[in-house]
Amino acid sequence: MNDILTYFALVTLTVLVPDDFGVQALSQVDGVRPVRYVPGEPLPSGARDAEVLIPRFLAGTDPREVFAQLPNLKLVQLLSAGAENFIGKVPDGVLLSTCRGAHGGSTAEWAIGALLAIYRDFLVFERARAEGRWDYHLTDTLQDKKVLIVGAGDLGEQLKRRLEPFDATATLVGRTARDGVHGQDELPSLLPEFDAVVVFVPMTEETRHLVDAKFLAAMKDNAILVNGARGPVVDTDALLAELNSGRLRAALDVTDPEPLPADHPLWTAPGLLLTPHVAGSCTGHTQRAYAIAASEISRYGAGERPRNLVNGLY
Repeated sequence: MNDILTYFALVTLTVLVPDDFGVQALSQVDGVRPVRYVPGEPLPSGARDAEVLIPRFLAGTDPREVFAQLPNLKLVQLLSAGAENFIGKVPDGVLLSTCRGAHGGSTAEWAIGALLAIYRDFLVFERARAEGRWDYHLTDTLQDKKVLIVGAGDLGEQLKRRLEPFDATATLVGRTARDGVHGQDELPSLLPEFDAVVVFVPMTEETRHLVDAKFLAAMKDNAILVNGARGPVVDTDALLAELNSGRLRAALDVTDPEPLPADHPLWTAPGLLLTPHVAGSCTGHTQRAYAIAASEISRYGAGERPRNLVNGLY
């Protein structure tokens, strides 16, 4: 790979970009020639020379058809922090870099909002307002709550920083233990001690159904599960059983399946706050994503390793 990086430090990089904002953003990067393409349509003239491809944000289609048309492809730069749609599909010798750092703040903000909405009964009060009822009652509070964050990357760190001003205690869990971070193997002993568990792990075969019936059963009564990762990280049937029993509550921004079919039982599950995969979709998300992408591509073009390279599963 060092030979590849040295080579591209000497030439102009042609970068395929899926939108006009990206063309403008990448035009500001020295040594980069952005070429606009439309996902799902034939590639424009000159696109076959591209060394870098930026797929559309949260693209759900199989990218291999595009890869086959790009014989000079050397780097796939994502606009999302998740790479599960690309791992194992990128051609041999092609680097894959995520947009880690772009959406962590927005997703952490969503998790704070979800916890506040549940603890402070905002949904209960909204239903009362719609019915014209003055439903005065005491609520719970985020203050003094112990929150376990499963996933100690950018999202986990961003959430920890935002929880502390609310006088909540945040504890991080990573794949392996390190200073200030518990290992995933400690989850069975940790889960019973926490009021809320927020899941921010990447989607891999190792994390598929990480939150299963055993995981949920270990959580304390009336605890809140928050999933801002990917839907299949949680066993939907196991979660439904806990919600329907009334023992646990949950906030989900992602589901399995997704989009959620109209007749799915999650729509009517008690104790659930549900949003349609919008945690990172907010004002400024495109600018933040392309700022990371431009930085990664600039670093690559200078012969350096991108900081967000995917190695193995992550």
